[in-house]
Amino acid sequence: MLIFHFPFCVFLCTLSPWLNTSKTSNTATSTSKNAWNSCGVIFDASAARTQLAAIEEKVSDPNFWQDQEKAQGVLQHRKQIEDRVNAEDTLNRKMSDVETYFHLAEEEKDDAQRAALLEDVAKEIAAADAYVSDLETKTLLAGENDRLSAIVTIKPGAGGTESQDWAEMLLRMYLRWAEQKGLRSTVVDSTPGEEAGIKSATVLIEGENAYGMLSGESGVHRLVRISPFDQAARRHTSFASVFVIPEIDDEIEINVRPEDLRVDTFRAGGHGGQNVNKVESAVRITHLPSGIVVQCQNERSQHKNREIAMKMLRSQLYEQEIEKRREDLRKLDASKPEISFGSQIRSYTLQPYQLIKDVRTKVERGDVDKVLNGDLDEFIRAYLLYRRDLDSTPARK
Repeated sequence: MLIFHFPFCVFLCTLSPWLNTSKTSNTATSTSKNAWNSCGVIFDASAARTQLAAIEEKVSDPNFWQDQEKAQGVLQHRKQIEDRVNAEDTLNRKMSDVETYFHLAEEEKDDAQRAALLEDVAKEIAAADAYVSDLETKTLLAGENDRLSAIVTIKPGAGGTESQDWAEMLLRMYLRWAEQKGLRSTVVDSTPGEEAGIKSATVLIEGENAYGMLSGESGVHRLVRISPFDQAARRHTSFASVFVIPEIDDEIEINVRPEDLRVDTFRAGGHGGQNVNKVESAVRITHLPSGIVVQCQNERSQHKNREIAMKMLRSQLYEQEIEKRREDLRKLDASKPEISFGSQIRSYTLQPYQLIKDVRTKVERGDVDKVLNGDLDEFIRAYLLYRRDLDSTPARK
């Protein structure tokens, strides 16, 4: 695991008592405390520079491109190392900016100007705090599959239209999150509900660390609200399950024999162009040994739908194998709850008050609209820290 170490955190602590004497102390002190709490994870930039120099020697070798696959892996690793080096430069620049504002405020005699400069100090600290938190999140994504894209499946629980509407709200939340993170999202399969919402949906979210960031979203999500479908305006509780698996790449070998597959084609449903409902472009693949069924109807081309469905099948088969290994570990620690539809991970309360609470990490948010519009970073980071602490806890004998 990467260990972060930089002097900015110590600098923030020296600022806090001084900022307490100003009219803006509440904002500045709160922000500096947050930054201090975020400073437990930093990287060794000098070691990263040494690694980068060694990689540059490999890239400059005339025989470097003889093995294309290996060369691509080296270039990808070089980018990761460059990001670490650039991060130190960014942190040093942010520290310098805060220090400059701090000294200007210290020398300023005019109270109004001094207060304005302290506001700038608070803004710079907040920006640095957010940057450090983002760095910490990246260092926590060290799992074997964390770097991969994610396949997210959403299904409503019992409750008919109410739960189906809640499932669609979750789908929208993850699509908004992906958009904000600059990740590509594609709804590869979706079944609409009779009145509203969805009966199920599968989304492919492509981009670096998509699976690692979303892995903690697997489980049951609970909603409490005044139902828009109840004429009596009563409060309802709805459930929907989210299941996240990595989209495995070609480096992971999963053998799927053609004789183990049953491939069915059918006409795609929903709104679309002239091709929809006239050509059997949708594909459903059944893996006979495991009983896994996947389907895709998003593309107009049957070939493309089949390709996407095969990726989903290979990913589910891979996850099945990983789950077998996890089961062996669970038997060693019977106190750990099994992953099932009843394992509620987060509650979203919209009435009579507004609060979103993660059962595992205890993180709470009152700005529910912001979260439902895709602001999940605080929950994601808290879960990654929670996962790290679980992994570092010695197994009970």
